[in-house]
Amino acid sequence: MHQTLKEKIAGEITLSNEAGSTIRKWRNLFAISQKELALTLEVSPSVISDYEAGRRQSPGIATVRKIIDALIDIELARGGENLKRFEDEEDTSAIISIGEFSSAWSVERFIEITDSECLNTESVDMGRQIFGYTIIDSIKAITSYTSNDYMKVYGWSTERALLFSGVHYGRSPMIAVRAHPMKPAIVVYIRPENVDDLAVRLAELEHIVLLRTDVKPDELAKRLEAHR
Repeated sequence: MHQTLKEKIAGEITLSNEAGSTIRKWRNLFAISQKELALTLEVSPSVISDYEAGRRQSPGIATVRKIIDALIDIELARGGENLKRFEDEEDTSAIISIGEFSSAWSVERFIEITDSECLNTESVDMGRQIFGYTIIDSIKAITSYTSNDYMKVYGWSTERALLFSGVHYGRSPMIAVRAHPMKPAIVVYIRPENVDDLAVRLAELEHIVLLRTDVKPDELAKRLEAHR
């Protein structure tokens, strides 16, 4: 429930240079006190205060997940009016499917499950870990997404696979990825008509594993969801 909003908040926190400030921002947006959040998390209010003030090391993904779940649970208990407002603002039309893995996957495992072919001409680290995936309608993303909108596709971590459908020659998605400061671990072209050599070169310059697959987007979503 409310998974898209959770992914948005998680992305902002985990990718922020000041995670504590971003936690405070969302706590204040939901009008939740430090004491109330601490009570739900069963920790001391000083723990929340220390995170937000940067006195404590930035929380890991597991802690961020607990904080976000607590914020949503408190909001739901109050009636969820803020949830409706925030979710009405969400534009996820370009995202076909998004998810996080329960444990890290290797590039090799991802290739096997998605029946993909590696397009890199240079050697890649098949043991590199990824933690999630996002399947994207590339036409909608390229024509409607702003730079800030692209943050939505990264979920909990940039160490993920971005799978683009509707790719003709493979140049535009890699140009968009290279132009954005955040980079995925893997880019996948779903059933492309062709793959431009420039796309391969851009992927290698950014140390991104570039793949192609002939599996349809809905089938890819089923496979990835089944193995999460």
